[in-house]
Formats: sequence, C-alpha cells, structure tokens
Amino acid sequence: MGRGYSTGVLAIVLVAACQTAAATTFTAEIADQDGKPVMNAVVSLVPDPKTGMPGASTRLPSEKVIDQRRETFLPLVTIIPRNGRVVFANSDPTTHQVYSFSPVKQFEITLARDTSSPPIVFPTAGVAALGCNIHDNMIAYVFVAESPWTALTGADGRAVIDDVPPGDYQAQVWHNRYPLRRELPSARIAVSTDTTQWAANIRVLTQTSTRSHAGSY
Repeated sequence: MGRGYSTGVLAIVLVAACQTAAATTFTAEIADQDGKPVMNAVVSLVPDPKTGMPGASTRLPSEKVIDQRRETFLPLVTIIPRNGRVVFANSDPTTHQVYSFSPVKQFEITLARDTSSPPIVFPTAGVAALGCNIHDNMIAYVFVAESPWTALTGADGRAVIDDVPPGDYQAQVWHNRYPLRRELPSARIAVSTDTTQWAANIRVLTQTSTRSHAGSY
C-alpha cells in the first residue's frame, strides 16, 4: 500500500489577488506546473486571526454519499465539515470492503451489492484516504474541513466560495498528489467587499500508481 509517485519538488507560485466591483465572492484558479487546470483541489479560507471562525457545518452539508460503481469511488474527493457523516453506497454487482487507516478516521466495513452503510462520523479535521481491501485500484479521499469557506475545484481548476466576510485570510490548497508530510501551500489574502480572485500554480507529483494509502493521510 505504498505511495507510488515520482520524485519531485513541490513549488507554488502565488499571483496577487485582484478585486473588481461585485458581491463578496472568492474565486480561486489552481493550475499545475505546466499551466494546466488542477481538478479536485480543495481550497480553504481561514480567517487571520482564526479566533471566532464559525464551524464548517454552518455552510457545508453535514452528510455526503460516496458511491461505488465500476470498482470506482464516486466522487474522488468529498468535503464534509468536522463531525460530518459519510454514507457509503455499493452500486456494483460485487462486494466491497471499504477501509481507512488514516489518523483522521480509522474504520473498515463490508458492503454487499446494492446496499449502503450507516452514516460514518468523521470528528477530526484533516484528510482520510479510503481504499477497498478487495479491489486495490480503488481510492478516494474525505476532506474534513475546519473552515466553512471550503470548496473543490472543477475540471477548469476553479473553486468559487460565496458570501465571504471582508477581512484577512490564509488561502490554503490541498491536493491528493502533494508529497506526503509537506506543508500545504498557502497565501495571505485580503478579501474586500468586491469579488476577490486568486490564482496559484502548484507543482503536483506525477502519479505512477493507482494505490496510495501510506503516510499521513
């Protein structure tokens, strides 16, 4: 269950935020070292200072469903607030054994075809990597958010967070192809009463294996 990525150096290029007259909406554009959009990157805004930040459950849905179809977890990355719940569904014609060895949440469940699990609670902020003991190619991630201003990038590399109160924030980015035990890229961002845009280029590692559950996840 080792992490099979090529070696590389993580780098990030931060582009200054720019504001234009509009509602308070924060848009992040995340690209890789070749300028290509990065999908499934988690972008979080953490107030600076952090004191008084509302709980993530004030904005993020407290329960999500992760399905299993064609021996694939759908979606690859799921965002829930701390103490949020995940229901695992099995839409495959075979049994799955879902597990996580991550410090954030450790569990193991067996799901027969056309069944769903009881809600599983994730009480600790962080990232839990998921796998299947029967199908080694299956992997997914649960991002347990501490900040209510957290969103996932789409295929265009964009994440949009609405209704962000004006102030100073640390914009943080997580992606499953970061080197383990490396500090997450971040930048100080001033959110005004206008639309705030932030662009970042991150150096992600080339994936050479579909199996990746070792390390800190």
